[in-house]
Amino acid sequence: MKTKQFILGVALSAVMGGGVAVGSYKLLEDDKTVSTEQQPYPNVRYTSDMRSSNSVVPEGLNFIKAAQTSTPAVVHVMTEYSGNSNATSRGNSPMDPFLREFFGDGFGDRVPRGPQMGSGSGVIVASNGYIVTNNHVIDKADKIEVVMDDKRKMTATLVGTDPTTDIALIKVDADKLPTLRYGNSDDLQVGEWVLAVGNPMNLTSTVTAGIVSAKGRNINILRTSANDMSIESFIQTDAAVNPGNSGGALVNLNGDLVGINTAIASSTGSFAGYSFAVPSAIVSKVVDDLLKYGEVQRALLGASIREIDAAFAEEQKLKSLSGVYINEVTENSGAKEAGLKGGDVITAINGVTVGKSSQLLEQIARYRPGDKVKVTYVRNGDEKTANVTLKNLNNSTELVKRSKAKAITFDGATFEPVSRQEMTKLGITGGAKIASVRSSKFRDTGMKEGFIITKIDKYPVDEPADVAKILKNFDNGVVYIEGVYPDGLKAYYPIGKE
Repeated sequence: MKTKQFILGVALSAVMGGGVAVGSYKLLEDDKTVSTEQQPYPNVRYTSDMRSSNSVVPEGLNFIKAAQTSTPAVVHVMTEYSGNSNATSRGNSPMDPFLREFFGDGFGDRVPRGPQMGSGSGVIVASNGYIVTNNHVIDKADKIEVVMDDKRKMTATLVGTDPTTDIALIKVDADKLPTLRYGNSDDLQVGEWVLAVGNPMNLTSTVTAGIVSAKGRNINILRTSANDMSIESFIQTDAAVNPGNSGGALVNLNGDLVGINTAIASSTGSFAGYSFAVPSAIVSKVVDDLLKYGEVQRALLGASIREIDAAFAEEQKLKSLSGVYINEVTENSGAKEAGLKGGDVITAINGVTVGKSSQLLEQIARYRPGDKVKVTYVRNGDEKTANVTLKNLNNSTELVKRSKAKAITFDGATFEPVSRQEMTKLGITGGAKIASVRSSKFRDTGMKEGFIITKIDKYPVDEPADVAKILKNFDNGVVYIEGVYPDGLKAYYPIGKE
């Protein structure tokens, strides 16, 4: 009895299991058919639910505000150069006018013909179109164009340059532009976060971050001679900077402009770990001078100086390695009049400690001729102070005024002033440009229109009026006129006086 019941139970279980299986298959088949009719392409998710990216960043490490503030005010500076704009720097002798007349300007010229292009960055510092950049970005350029962050392209004119700090000021004809306000570079601390904003390798509106690695750094890239008055007191950072970043902004986390990116330390030409920027304290002064006077007003202490190292300190029996040693003072200079002497060690300017030459030069560069500074120095182990009236290169307190040269007509030829952009391009400080030679004696010598006279005999020509003033003083004989053509080729012409 029990056996029969067991067999019957197994049979019923098998039948029920089979029915369930068949019913389930049919049900699934029906669902599949319905699903296919209603939705031919299944809605498949290939990613999981994504989390919000609004992460919480510790105070002082968020670069978003600085990037948003600075990027619209940093522009792409594009320059164009004539095919032989570097003719004066090829190392070849200037072409003789006789050869020029017969063979043309390109005779012996191996420089590629046609325009050459350049690229850099700039920072809008005034809403009416003033833009600061590096001098080497626009140096000798025939044409300067600016591309805004919003892709607008504008032609820029050169306002002025200062090769001694590698700063230049250009302007576009526009209003209500986004600007960056100056931050105080003196407040920057080594280890502080900064952002470099620019257009490296034509990658527009690029932002990189780093820290201030050092201040007052001198890398000897601007100095061209022993008597060069170049000022190098760079902010060193490890923010990535590459070709095209020159002239761009270095900003702090508030988005304030604390420097203009100028150079990199590299053996390859690309970023290798360190970049350098001109401090905003220098930039703002240079820009202000160019706007007010058209020229940078350089103030000088009037003393030759040198660094103090351990060997020199031992040789001179100095008790400290801090400060800057005075070799000698210049006659009639501010330093001489204030009583400074060779052997004194300057330790501070207006209370700001100066431990090396670059820091001293940076502090003095903030002032103009006629300004007074308090100099703290050590003499024979005793600390003293002196009030020094700073002077210019000519030991005068006069400021250099913007040239107001006018065109003149002399001996049948018309002479015009040389523009600031032409001076920068050709590396000259003045001259008289021939606008028309007509049937004058100047034409008889072979001079062409556009020739810029820079010297007559041994006398420099700074403006058109100098041509008439100098030539009127020659009674008879032949004098030689020296100058340069707009393409950079120098020429010399003899002209006789009857």
